[in-house]
Amino acid sequence: MSRAREVLVLVLLAMLVFSSVALAQEPTGFPRDQTLIVNMLTGRVGTPSNFNEWVGWRWRDRGMQNLANEPLWSVDFATGQIINGLASGDPVYNEDFTKLTIPLREGVAWSDGVPFTADDVVFTVETILAEPGLASHSAFSAKISKVYKTNDYEVVIELKEPDSRFHTHFLDRWGCTWIMPKHIFENVDDVVSFEFDPFVGTGPYKLHSYDPAGYWTAWEKREDWDKSPTGILFGEPAPKYVLFRTFSDSSAKIIAQLTHQLDVADHDAEGFAAAMAQGGTIRAYQPSYPWVVNNDPCITGITFNTAVAPFDNKEVRWALILAIDIVEYMAQAVDGQATLSPIHIPYLGAYPEYYHEPMQEWLKSFALDLGDGELFYPYDPDAGLRIAEYARQRGHEVSSDPEEIKKTFGIGWFKYAPDVAEKLLLKNGFKKDANGRWLLPDGTPWKITVTDINDTGHHQFKNGNAAVQQWKKFGIDAEYVASDAYTTLQQMGDFQVGAAWPALEPWGAGVDLYRSLDIFFSEYIAPLGEANHGHSSRWSSPEMDDVIKRMRATDPTDIEATVAVCTEALKILIEEMPSVPTYGYSGFLTWDEYYWTNWPGAENPYMGPYGHWGTLKYMLPFLQPTGNK
Repeated sequence: MSRAREVLVLVLLAMLVFSSVALAQEPTGFPRDQTLIVNMLTGRVGTPSNFNEWVGWRWRDRGMQNLANEPLWSVDFATGQIINGLASGDPVYNEDFTKLTIPLREGVAWSDGVPFTADDVVFTVETILAEPGLASHSAFSAKISKVYKTNDYEVVIELKEPDSRFHTHFLDRWGCTWIMPKHIFENVDDVVSFEFDPFVGTGPYKLHSYDPAGYWTAWEKREDWDKSPTGILFGEPAPKYVLFRTFSDSSAKIIAQLTHQLDVADHDAEGFAAAMAQGGTIRAYQPSYPWVVNNDPCITGITFNTAVAPFDNKEVRWALILAIDIVEYMAQAVDGQATLSPIHIPYLGAYPEYYHEPMQEWLKSFALDLGDGELFYPYDPDAGLRIAEYARQRGHEVSSDPEEIKKTFGIGWFKYAPDVAEKLLLKNGFKKDANGRWLLPDGTPWKITVTDINDTGHHQFKNGNAAVQQWKKFGIDAEYVASDAYTTLQQMGDFQVGAAWPALEPWGAGVDLYRSLDIFFSEYIAPLGEANHGHSSRWSSPEMDDVIKRMRATDPTDIEATVAVCTEALKILIEEMPSVPTYGYSGFLTWDEYYWTNWPGAENPYMGPYGHWGTLKYMLPFLQPTGNK
């Protein structure tokens, strides 16, 4: 814990210098014993007055998805259950998956008191179909033939072609298509430029106020909370107010939690260790090493902009992968406290049994063509063992049981082979200068810019910076550029490399990977300079399109058929590597139990544990106030 002690000492010293600054940024008027304070995972809000999530990313974790919005359905990865929100039950498909009927929940009202009905759902779908500037337009216009209601609480959607998973557009895991309040949007001239301020939702909280500079957003429990799906299903949320805050750096976040001004915090690895070292009322998800949240079905990594040279060349992409020493990478990113995955889904839940383990032989036989008949087999099935040894050297108790090591550190990754990376680059016209620095095929210095989030605790920041250090060591001029506008830059294609998730997170329940893979469909991909609605790599292929079409026609309850078609897609992604999976999301999460208790820790995982997920609202009825003032 020496590094943790060093960080803690710096934090305590920083309290003397920066406490006045921290307090100056604190919003006022919220009784602390009635207020839950949560740090924002995605950092300072870049568009504070804009809540129109239908256009694209608007910092939905500022309380929109987690408190004020209710989707038709939600996935809770902690329990593996589907929660019916605005829907009262499962969608019902016809035999050939060209029509679905959605039953809606009665007794729900918008936060301004207007009843929620089927008219809102029909209006939402019709508006998205009519407006190309809305994020779901491409997907909906390609698939939907007709939408209508049969009564005030039942909607029917007819599709142009079979799609057994169309309803998942409305299934929230981390984002989905939300339902618009018709009575507001029908009076708007331009739904794309409309900022939707104040936000009106069907969740148990309503917008109270926000910082015009984007540092915090406050929400207040509705008086009619019982007219929200949360209230109907789980009861009254305990906190009267919920405040989402962002912090200037990791030290400021730790200071806030040490002084009981932050209840839920996401840290980087060192900040987590420093927070835990002080003990007291701060606790982690697990009671012992590795402490972190380890059941989050999200894969992190690196994403190449394949619409920009030289990242349009898969051999260049593979060269950059082989230039990474994954042990050093993991040490820098998360101090080894995460689980590797060589494929575009995390190593947890049902995925090892149905995907990772069955794909081992294929991974071992997968080869890269280095030219002149030379092949290289890049897969390293022992990478997890090397991470485990790193953890032992750091003084942690690590099991010697191979199965436990797999669960904790992963099953394998790719070899560190800079010599092979060099061969691939030379094969494609790259060369080195007299100082050993890489030059592009046109003879100019090769500079890689990784553009992404500015939150040092975020895994996108950690992955991006770890990759930069590895590529620097390999002889490339690489840098990480943190930007509040990174989502817009990536959406418009104005970047080289980012650290957005290499594939969308799977559902976290069952074996279906449709959510992860459908985003690579070519119809979602936009040219550079236009808003992209597909994966940020802007990669697609006819082979992947064919697999996705067959996936849509496959009954997701047919496990054998679903696994077979999803495995095909995973193999294509490994061959092409438009994005690079590294490790499953490790939640360096701490809770302060000074004001609130009964958190959903590993010993009682009744709901997803995070403050930034949509399921936070479902957690709040179970929190218990301590009585501290």
